[in-house]
Formats: sequence, structure tokens, C-alpha cells
Amino acid sequence: MTHQADPNSRVKAYTIHIPELWNEIVCELPYAHVLQTWEWGEFKRETTGWHPQRVAFKRDGEIVAAASIGVRRVGPFPMMYVPKGPTMAYEDGEVCGFVLDWLQQLARDHRAVWLKIEPDIAAATGIPGEADDTPNPAGQALIGTLQQRGWRFSGDQVQFRNSIKIDFTQSEDALLAAMSQNTRRKVRVAEREGVTVRAATADDLPTLYALYQETGARDEFLVRPAWYYEQAWQRFMEAELAHALIAEFEGKPLAHVILFHFAETCWYFYGASSNEERQRMPNYLLQWEAIKWAKARGYKTYDFWGAPNVFDENDPLWGVFAFKRGFRGTVVRHVGAWDYAPFPPLYRLYTQVAPRVRRWLRHRL
Repeated sequence: MTHQADPNSRVKAYTIHIPELWNEIVCELPYAHVLQTWEWGEFKRETTGWHPQRVAFKRDGEIVAAASIGVRRVGPFPMMYVPKGPTMAYEDGEVCGFVLDWLQQLARDHRAVWLKIEPDIAAATGIPGEADDTPNPAGQALIGTLQQRGWRFSGDQVQFRNSIKIDFTQSEDALLAAMSQNTRRKVRVAEREGVTVRAATADDLPTLYALYQETGARDEFLVRPAWYYEQAWQRFMEAELAHALIAEFEGKPLAHVILFHFAETCWYFYGASSNEERQRMPNYLLQWEAIKWAKARGYKTYDFWGAPNVFDENDPLWGVFAFKRGFRGTVVRHVGAWDYAPFPPLYRLYTQVAPRVRRWLRHRL
């Protein structure tokens, strides 16, 4: 058993050391996310030095929350990070309050510069200012709770805060009909032009990475060394938490997607494409096949994993957003990452005087 923030509370905290048990716990909780799985914690331990501590919370013997907490030092300073978590019903005030109390005490005990959480709950849906802009009461209430407790909206948003999600309660025909006319036409173009899609295996990892490198050079985003992606992709494929698809023309790889899937959600985590044969629209057919794959396996939601922070054509993600939006779905704006700073002067020093350290750390989260 771990430290209890309130010994008199009905909620108790327990450290979990069994991989299969941990994933079962997280899978059954609201807002379950693949970044809270055992495998993600181990991947980050081995590649970037974040050491996971996995804690489940029980109320009256029933598990009601969980948090995989990464701990890492930058020099003498400990940092703590709960990627896309904690996992719990944020609408349950007693549970939410206990978990936040417990995390705050943990940060104080470790003398952490900050503890960052990243609740996977929507603050609102739709595009700000447009007709579909709809606040989510539970997310708005959580923001208010965090502000009252002294948490700060983080200047370092690690994962994408916004995304587009497709609801799989619709039929496959309805999903196809809902696409924009242009997107549906390009799916048909790819089929007519001889593009085929197949599942990838571990033997395809060098091909996946080569396409990713080519995309990174074209679109000017950071590409880590091959071993980093091979660790992630192979580990999750072997754990049956990832599935890769490759689009080809006459046997030549043109594009790929790598889907991560867990609990009720399938995420479009990685995608890449060649500079060749782009007129054949392989990305459109590939994405449609990925959506069909996820729906056929019973997932309830397809998460496109990424939308602009600012919904403006000048945002670097605008082109990718336009592509994703063509498949329709709902724009979801999450509450984002929030920092708890048990020692505010140290936090100010870190955020104001050490921006280079923060940029370096950002690439290692």
C-alpha cells in the first residue's frame, strides 16, 4: 500500500506491480488511454528514463481510479508526469478530490519541481466560435477544480490537446456517406488507381521508418532515431496494442499508418507517406481502411490524434487538420495538461530561467 493522502477517506491507494492486472484495471475505467498502459510506461523507462509508478485507487473495495506516474530527474530536480491520465470518472467529486490530494502529496514528498497531469476529458467539442462549439460541463468543472487548487495550465502541452474523433455507433455505409465529397472521391481514386492496403508485420519496421523519415524531411518535424520507433512499434504490435497498415502500388510502399488501440478507442498515432505516386491518393484509402479495421474489431471511437491548438490557417497543423476533417467526426478540445507546483519559487525559476532545459525535456517526454 502507498501513502494515503487522507487516512479517513473511503478511497485508498495501492501500488500495482503486475502488468496484466494493471492493464485490466486501466481498461475498465472511464477515460482509459493507451498512454496509461504498462507497455507505455516501460517504453518510456527504456527510451527516455521516465520511471513509472503505477497506483490504483479503491473505494469500498472497488477500483475507481488509476495513475501511471513517470518520475525523472533533470540534474537535482525531479519532474513527475501522468500522460493522458489519471484514469477515472472525473465527474465523481469524492474520487477526483482524493486522487488530486494524493498526487499533490506525492509531489510534495518527492520535492518535485512540477507534477503534470493530462486528463483525457473534453473541455468542449466543436471549433471555438462556430455553431458546433459546445462546452462539456464535466470538463469545465474539472478546470475550475484545478484552478481552485492552485494547479496551472501548463506552458508545456506534451500530447495533442485537440483532436477529431469518429463515433463508431454509425454503420460503415453511414461513415462513408458522411465524408466530404472530396475525401470520398479521393478514396475512390486510390482504389481505381490500383493502390492496395495490407497489414504490416515486424519485418516491415525498416520500411515504416524509411517512410517516416521521408515525411519528417518533407514536413519538417522531429524524427527520432530508428531504434526509438522500432521499440515503440514492435513492443506494441507484439502486445496486440498496435496495428500497422501499408498502402502499396505494384508492390512499392507508398504510405503507412500505425494504429494504437486499447479499451474502447483506436488512435491514429503515426502516419507517413512517400513523395512518389501522390496523385494516386494512397493516404485516403489507407485512412479509410484503418477506420474500417478499427470498427470491425469493436472499438467505439476512432481518434485522429491531433488537431490545431489555434483553429486558424496559420497553425502548422492546419493542412493535416483539413485532411482529417474530410473524414468527418467531432472536434474534441481536451482540458489539456496542468501542472502542480509544490514549491512555487522553484517552479517559476524552472519556467522562466530555464527555457532551454524545458525545450530539451519536451523532446524526451
